[in-house]
Amino acid sequence: MSELDEAWALALAEAEQRARLAGRGELADYLALRNSNDLLRKAGIDWLMASFMQLAGDANRAGARIQIATTDGHRFRVGTSTMVGRLLSLSNGVRELRVETGWPRVPRDGFVRGGGLAVTHLRHVGIRHADEELLLSRTPAGLPQWTSVTKRPRAFHESDIRHHLTILID
Repeated sequence: MSELDEAWALALAEAEQRARLAGRGELADYLALRNSNDLLRKAGIDWLMASFMQLAGDANRAGARIQIATTDGHRFRVGTSTMVGRLLSLSNGVRELRVETGWPRVPRDGFVRGGGLAVTHLRHVGIRHADEELLLSRTPAGLPQWTSVTKRPRAFHESDIRHHLTILID
């Protein structure tokens, strides 16, 4: 967690406590939900990015030559909304897989459609038919789950990450 993320979490917790002490239950509930959603976003995005990096590293140890680069504060468009988050670029020769993940940070950025917490674009540069869009949502048990929304909605798993890396390598 970055220092800014820690400071934000602390500020939200303090604001929630002040709202509860002031008898503003609705505001405190909103801030608690916001903090909970931020934690789910962080967990979901961290899992996705770490899985891509780990599996790319495994492929490199097996002989692939994937170059890995990351960028924080990356902005990308989803419809009319702007997502802010992270970019993971995986390149293999002339091929590139871009993993763009984030969520709107301020009201003017818009919203995540479908009631999601975050969005990820998996973009294979030059191979559009292999692109995929993911939506992070909360399961009935309250856990974060990535779902592919590109073709037919389905849960997104580590095997799907392997599939995208296979496209990059082959």
